[in-house]
Amino acid sequence: MAISLDVALEKACVQILNTSVLVRVVLSGRRKSMETEFERVDIRPVLIKDKIQLQLSHNDGRATTVKNIQPESDLILTFLNSGYSNILVEHTEGSMAIRITKSGEAHVGYEKKAFTQELSHDKKKNRLLDPTDPFLLEVGITDHKGNIKPSKQDKYLQVEEFLRLLAPTLKSAIEAGQIHAPSKEKPLSIVDLGCGHAYLTFAAHQYLRSIGIPVEVTGIDIRTASRDRNNEIAKKLGITSTINFRAEEIANTTKQSADVAIALHACDIATDDAIAWAVKADAKLLLIAPCCHHDIQSQMDVSPEPWAGVTKFGLMRERLGDLLTDTLRAQILRIVGYRVEIIEFIGGEHTPRNLMIRAVKTNAPPDSIDLTRYREICAQWGITPALESKLPAPFIS
Repeated sequence: MAISLDVALEKACVQILNTSVLVRVVLSGRRKSMETEFERVDIRPVLIKDKIQLQLSHNDGRATTVKNIQPESDLILTFLNSGYSNILVEHTEGSMAIRITKSGEAHVGYEKKAFTQELSHDKKKNRLLDPTDPFLLEVGITDHKGNIKPSKQDKYLQVEEFLRLLAPTLKSAIEAGQIHAPSKEKPLSIVDLGCGHAYLTFAAHQYLRSIGIPVEVTGIDIRTASRDRNNEIAKKLGITSTINFRAEEIANTTKQSADVAIALHACDIATDDAIAWAVKADAKLLLIAPCCHHDIQSQMDVSPEPWAGVTKFGLMRERLGDLLTDTLRAQILRIVGYRVEIIEFIGGEHTPRNLMIRAVKTNAPPDSIDLTRYREICAQWGITPALESKLPAPFIS
């Protein structure tokens, strides 16, 4: 419902000051003609010396800054009216969301839902990766004291969130018989395509070994410098028997098979090379986070009506090209026998490239409508996805 802004902010302030049930507050977005000091501010109640205070945290792209303030009406209203267009207030029995329009009107929504209040001042982080693991020091994510470097906070979080997706997906695939149960005699084979500095490659290796899964990991990257650096790190860590790196193009790698194929932010059609390799190698699980999408965008010469009304705006044309590219990639994977999901694997405040294609090989025959829709989309836009040309018959037929 739409109400006056002053009334909406007063209502939000009242809920925030009720610290006995407050869970968190999130300020984000920017109101028209206003500037905000930070992209996002998170506020939560904390118990310090038997008194509840409000802990504010924000990130400037390099480090997260935290400070505590008293729960006072004037101070809270100042923050609420400091230029943010979206205000979310969660309490133990539900939430209140305020969206401030360009005209300055407040649209307010309520949701009934149970939330848990956490008053600990130093909130314990439930990390999959032990910050003291030597590999984090060697790849430059932590310092010699085991502290995450401020400049690597986002990278560390990306890797953590990737593992949070990998672990349950892998477990489900093994339980369903889609991937063999790993053993010392037949370890789980993982290939990281376009591994670069190998943050993810080492992380997957170390984490899976830490939970008792035998693995054999290979990192592929075209740069010989990356290969040599990463192999040297593996040597220093004493893990060369279960992890290795090769300087090869993804499309022409000598590695021929894998149970799991991963590719994090391989640029443009390098993502298609990674998917094509995985399909031809009969990989059972694919975790692909695409990067830039120039190929389809360059083919969008004429937009079918009524889409010309969207693509006349450069930014919208670019984003629509992104969506078309990954939609067609997912559709191709469905056609060749994978169950496919497209999900967000990390918040957009940490990286704009936060989409992931998760695919599990089921060998289920595709519905005829899948191929029909794929062909119709390509025909309407006059495009040919790079992935199709990299998967000749009988894959796409």
